[in-house]
Amino acid sequence: MLVFKFGGASVKDAESIQNVASILSLYPGKKIAVVVSAMGKSTNKLEEIVDSLATKNHKLFVGLVDELEAFHMDIMAALFPERHYKIYQTIEEIFESLRARFEMAFSANLSFEYDQIVSLGEVISSQIVSAYLVDQDFSVQWIDARTIIRTDHSHQEGKVDWQKTEKLVQEHMLPAFQDADILLTQGFIGHNAEGFTTTLGREGSDYTAGILAYCGNAENVTIWKDVPGMLNADPKYFSNTKKLEAISFKEAIELSYYGASVIHPKTIQPLQNRNIPLFVKSFLDPKADGTIIQASSSKDHLVPSYIFKFEQALYSFTPKDFSFIVEENLSVIFGKLSDLNIKINLMQNSALSFSILVDQKKLKRDEFLALFQSDYEVKYNENLSLVTIRHYDEDTIQQVTHGKEILLQQRTRHTARFVLK
Repeated sequence: MLVFKFGGASVKDAESIQNVASILSLYPGKKIAVVVSAMGKSTNKLEEIVDSLATKNHKLFVGLVDELEAFHMDIMAALFPERHYKIYQTIEEIFESLRARFEMAFSANLSFEYDQIVSLGEVISSQIVSAYLVDQDFSVQWIDARTIIRTDHSHQEGKVDWQKTEKLVQEHMLPAFQDADILLTQGFIGHNAEGFTTTLGREGSDYTAGILAYCGNAENVTIWKDVPGMLNADPKYFSNTKKLEAISFKEAIELSYYGASVIHPKTIQPLQNRNIPLFVKSFLDPKADGTIIQASSSKDHLVPSYIFKFEQALYSFTPKDFSFIVEENLSVIFGKLSDLNIKINLMQNSALSFSILVDQKKLKRDEFLALFQSDYEVKYNENLSLVTIRHYDEDTIQQVTHGKEILLQQRTRHTARFVLK
């Protein structure tokens, strides 16, 4: 079995879905589990719909649902020229059930409601893509991920029950390959023991591909992107990027941890555990090699990779009594950060001070300062950038720091990090 994942950009319109069919035609006779995301920016629109339900804004709710339905109907009109196709009825019924939610009780658990509604983006997308592939004479069966991937009861960040999920995949998904070459399912979504829909976190469709590959002992996984593979820098900010031909699982985890956006951080672990190679390939040039992520680390050092995080804030804490920064101080600071659900992107301490770098947008400065002002003098600097360079050399450091003030830097054998102003 192969596992293919197509993200929102690769199924954003009718032409893109036709391209998915073209890619699948390159693998005749192969058994392929296909994971698809919601189309285009549908997830964002569904999040707005959840907000309109929570605030009982009927006019906004109706407008958003109508807009989302029209978006999908336009795509279907280009794929299925005649309205007698069953897919129209299927999608209309989904939107009818969504509209009916306005008259239903809205749970106090917003995350529960989020999962029931936002998951519809993947359901709609997968139904349309599956119907198109069937119409093009592919051997396809639609699989509902809400019956295959079992999670705990955490909503918006469901934790996978690996033992139960593997049993469900082995007993209820893989046997379907006896009747079809392609099993098409949804990324991002699962279910709990009571059968309610859960989601795996934003960008969780990559993770779904990893889960199915692990549970189904896949030969390999391919994530189809609008880039030629994993690049050593974000092409939105750099024009002279280089493709990484091959990197190790360990290197991919490091890059994901520091903020590389191509691969979801949780995707790598199940693949590494079963030594299942992961390819990142271009859906615009599907015959090109792309990047392979596998066990060998022999090529990790060949090309420096650099990752930027923008809109960062640097906070430095000094005890007012000039006591040393010791475990007790750090425990208090970490505890308050945890209560605020603030993720630290970089930290550094000396005898008398402790500094952290955080995402500026995720922290309300005045409220944050108020938590510490009685015991600490807190200084801060905003609108900063964090650059992380893997397998750095001096030329790369000069390139990314040129013309910037370096406020803080850290270096290990393989990684250099700079806070820049």
